[in-house]
Amino acid sequence: MDWKTLTSLQDWENALEASHGAPIVVFKHSTRCSVSRMALKFTERQWDLPANVDAYFLDLLANRKVSDAIAEQMNVTHQSPQLLCIREAKCTYNASHEHIDPLKVKPYL
Repeated sequence: MDWKTLTSLQDWENALEASHGAPIVVFKHSTRCSVSRMALKFTERQWDLPANVDAYFLDLLANRKVSDAIAEQMNVTHQSPQLLCIREAKCTYNASHEHIDPLKVKPYL
């Protein structure tokens, strides 16, 4: 997988803008959480989304302001780990913890 990292609010705004051209997927990761680590590995192993879908990675502990902006703007409760599908700047799908499965995103693209 080729993750694009979100490390600033500007990165997040750019990702939202990109979602108008093609859907994006955001993985919110906690580096202190073993469940998050397992969900990340599972996501990377199972990734089979179309090539035009960009995958964004957020280390939410290092970039809490970005995580808060995502939760607020996408109207989702903050979770960790969390996988979101965003299309035209709207969250069409989100899952957290053991419910994360990138294959379940496909219908929401």
